[in-house]
Amino acid sequence: MRIDPQAIESAAKELYIRALKILPDDVKQGFAALAARETSATAKEVLGTMIKNIAVAEATDNLLCQDTGIPIYNVTIGRGVELGAADGVALKAAIRRGCERATREHPLRSSIVHPLSRQNAHTSCGIEVPVIDIDVAEDFEGLKIEMIPKGSGSENNSWLKMAVPADGTDAVKTFVVDCVLDAGGRTCPPTIVGVGVGGTADLCVHLAKRAAIRPLGTHCADPAGAALEDELSAAVNLLGVGPQGLGGDSTAFAVHVELAATHITMNPVAVNMQCHSARRASAIITPEGVRYGF
Repeated sequence: MRIDPQAIESAAKELYIRALKILPDDVKQGFAALAARETSATAKEVLGTMIKNIAVAEATDNLLCQDTGIPIYNVTIGRGVELGAADGVALKAAIRRGCERATREHPLRSSIVHPLSRQNAHTSCGIEVPVIDIDVAEDFEGLKIEMIPKGSGSENNSWLKMAVPADGTDAVKTFVVDCVLDAGGRTCPPTIVGVGVGGTADLCVHLAKRAAIRPLGTHCADPAGAALEDELSAAVNLLGVGPQGLGGDSTAFAVHVELAATHITMNPVAVNMQCHSARRASAIITPEGVRYGF
């Protein structure tokens, strides 16, 4: 199965716009669940304002947040897709063109600048951006593209610690709680707290990012990781940070954990957060067409 690069380009453009304008249903349900449990009157009011903002943005076809984020495209190659070296180059080029077109044609504010000169090309693209991660899977046919506009408020709150293995899981728990307290209201809570444990330093940070952008209601595939998610989700909502850092029970929608095997003398742990506007959009592309979702 060969997929037309033009279809990939068009989907990359549409996904960026959709992600910025339509909040996934699981996040909306997460808001409703937090509001139902919240005991602070101030926090209830703040959550209500957030919920209203989402409804108004979607009803008026406006952006959920002014921060258009760093564009991340997660590409999964399914069954039957032929992708050689040249096709891989074409795939990345098509995604980049789609990202540029979304920014220029919609138009969207470009938040991407050169790291040293701080010059903005007004394309939402630059050196190594958009971030494009490619993986493979066997549970579907076609090409899946997930678009994540990762805002700086949440991305600025990222941490990595090379923990001592002898300190065990307690060191992981303490680090995560300390990070949530350190972030306070800067991540625009309630958040999704992504935690990576294991691997190498760079893999651990990638795992934390992957955890942060997982849909609400999903769980770590490893039983020990899933148990840690439940424990940490309860713990961070006892910290009193609350929505927008103004106090309350609703500090996080959830804590998500992703694991990787690691070296006997290492225990890396990383934290990456997603803000309350946990935006994402996805599409599965086949020769027959494009199917959009979240």
